[in-house]
Amino acid sequence: MSTWAANINNFDTQALVLNTKPNTSLSGGKILSKEEAQEAAQDFEAFFMTKMMESMFEGISTDGMFGGGHAEKIYRSLLLNEYGKAMAKTGTIGVSDDIMSAILKMQEANSTPANDRIEVKL
Repeated sequence: MSTWAANINNFDTQALVLNTKPNTSLSGGKILSKEEAQEAAQDFEAFFMTKMMESMFEGISTDGMFGGGHAEKIYRSLLLNEYGKAMAKTGTIGVSDDIMSAILKMQEANSTPANDRIEVKL
């Protein structure tokens, strides 16, 4: 397992995918613009697709003269990460649309004063 995915229970998706500092926008920091929310959602979709493909490729063995080893594990991890980014960029899966919508709804609910809040169901 790579170091950037070591603690999957407590992570900020954008920070995990982009290797940046955690984003505090949904916990009281700045409000994300629609473009920033879309980018965060696309990054989450890329992470999701990468993890899905990692489990798909887990059972594939690479025997033979030029297969296997530690270097191949690293290369496969990087390759699957790029595959995930490419799949997310095309938008064919559609996870990012739902995530972006949820981010914007959460921000809208958090920006409304407590006594005027309406319950938003996702």
